[in-house]
Amino acid sequence: MRAKACAVLLVSASLAACAAPSTEKSPSHLAPMTAEKVNRIIRADVIPYSGQAHEEVIGRVSSAFLGTPYKADTLIGGPDTPEVLVADLNNVDCFTLIDYVEALARSHDEKSFLHNLKDVRYIDGKVDYLSRRHFFSDWFATPTPNARDITPTISPDYLVSEKRLNRKADGSEYIQGLGIHPRKINFIPANAITSQVLDQLKTGDYVGVYSPLDGLDVSHVGIVIRKDGDVFFRNASSLVAKRKVVDSPLLEYMRTKPGIVVLRAQ
Repeated sequence: MRAKACAVLLVSASLAACAAPSTEKSPSHLAPMTAEKVNRIIRADVIPYSGQAHEEVIGRVSSAFLGTPYKADTLIGGPDTPEVLVADLNNVDCFTLIDYVEALARSHDEKSFLHNLKDVRYIDGKVDYLSRRHFFSDWFATPTPNARDITPTISPDYLVSEKRLNRKADGSEYIQGLGIHPRKINFIPANAITSQVLDQLKTGDYVGVYSPLDGLDVSHVGIVIRKDGDVFFRNASSLVAKRKVVDSPLLEYMRTKPGIVVLRAQ
């Protein structure tokens, strides 16, 4: 679920903050310099490599975000606030990072980026607070999915957790009005992330850090990057010492985490 500090819960970014084309007009907000950055990334990292596999384009696009400052609560919308399609490439949290990367990797200009961002961030491309993909597993378990869950295919040691997403331990909801969503979450425990598992990961795979907390599927998300024979976790870090998009050695990063959920873009 989309979070305030992604390192803790994917929640408050939600509270604040490839489908057929929609004919519905949606309010949008482009932060200063965002249009320029969108066009620069598409010209440099998407169009020249249009013949490459989608996951390789994801890797190239995401490299343009390295060093981008971390900032939570950049989205606009809530139970009492109309939803706005926000594009702010100047600041990202862990979830908006993967939103922008996936949308950019599908695009050929600014207009197509905004259309693709709607499809990535919202179910059926409907710009509405309750249609926002608040949970990481919404990327594969809701209509017009962004990705497929490959977790069970890359490790025989994966586990299944029966979740009631959006339900807190006290029975209340993280996202008011969203309801409770029973969902099976496949994850690979940290102690089962072997060299064989790492070999199955591709640049451009999306990885969530599994959360054992009631009502949540993951606590943080990022992108797999393979380079120089090593596997990295590209993520918008909320840690005080970083507060920006960084590449962390994946195995080292996950060593103390509960496990991982792995998605591959459609």
